[in-house]
Amino acid sequence: MKLNTIDGAALMSQPLRPPSFVVDSLLAQGLHILAGSPKVGKSWLALWLAVTVAKGEPVWDMATKRGHTLYLCLEDSVLRIQNRLFEITEDAPESVHFCTECATIGQGLEEQIETFSAEHPGMVLVIIDTLQMVRPIHDATYANDYRDLSALKRLADRLGLAILLIHHLRKEKSEDVFHRISGTTAISGAVDSSFTLVEERRGSARAKLTCIGRDIEYRELELERNGDNVWELLSDSRTQPELLEGRIVVLLSEFMRNQGEFIGTPTELSQRIDPDGQEGITPKKVSRLILQSVDTLRKAGITVTIRRSNGKRIIEIHSADSDDTEAPKEIGIIDPAGQIVGDGTPGPAGGGSSLSGGQASRPAIRRPPFRGAAPAPDP
Repeated sequence: MKLNTIDGAALMSQPLRPPSFVVDSLLAQGLHILAGSPKVGKSWLALWLAVTVAKGEPVWDMATKRGHTLYLCLEDSVLRIQNRLFEITEDAPESVHFCTECATIGQGLEEQIETFSAEHPGMVLVIIDTLQMVRPIHDATYANDYRDLSALKRLADRLGLAILLIHHLRKEKSEDVFHRISGTTAISGAVDSSFTLVEERRGSARAKLTCIGRDIEYRELELERNGDNVWELLSDSRTQPELLEGRIVVLLSEFMRNQGEFIGTPTELSQRIDPDGQEGITPKKVSRLILQSVDTLRKAGITVTIRRSNGKRIIEIHSADSDDTEAPKEIGIIDPAGQIVGDGTPGPAGGGSSLSGGQASRPAIRRPPFRGAAPAPDP
């Protein structure tokens, strides 16, 4: 079977879709693990998360993607779950579902979750409490750990939802709390994000939730469990108020407010929108940030084309407020070989990738990329 490859130039010109988050900036689609010591309150947190996401309510001031949630509470009884529900909420929605028995990984669990997802369109979150309850009986080796979690990872990716595994921490201390996650390092390696819940001291009702992952930034959340057994946020180590993905839209909107177009290199653009470097939008980051913000830029009326000319990467930006009165036209995406993707509309001459501004976006304009002296080499 032939390898399906993409070259670097084409990859760096493709619109990138950011990960879809179930809990903004914290829990994305994929496979995740929440580990903590016994009786620290992991199950209370899992139950509250399942109910809150099903309601579409914020989790610690972070927006959630509302949808069906499935909580496999495999160490609890229906009575215990009912009692806990009465403590954490006045009204549990029909979109949160509970199950106290299921098959194990590779022995029917994947099919059970897939069937349930098909019967409940819009399911966004599955919580498995605990991971050990759904693992087949075999030796705890790196290969077995990786195989079991990889099966759940593939399931989460195929169904487009988040699967959160509740797990345990070892008793021994470690400078890196993630090294305390029970099992081999394959468990941390196979998941998209790892979360550890560690009490300040036993019985204090205060704990630190440490978070690390492929799609999230490292952060530490200080939590306190209130009288209703709900974990409340006390502090968040994340100091950056807005992600760069959001800032690029704001900065480009301001930059294009008084001009119809911009044509230049990533270095020239970053110098124009972030001259003092305080925003952290470097030449290496600006193209990626733009490609990750296609939908938001479209809503802001900004059309961007990224292409190569004379060996240089060129960014061409057009604003919907431009005086150009030519009829709007949908723009497709063209790969470097000229293969048309999307609506079949040819893109700008010389290949590249056109990031459409939506149905009211502007057509690509055929023009030499520069007039006069050539731009300085882009690093």
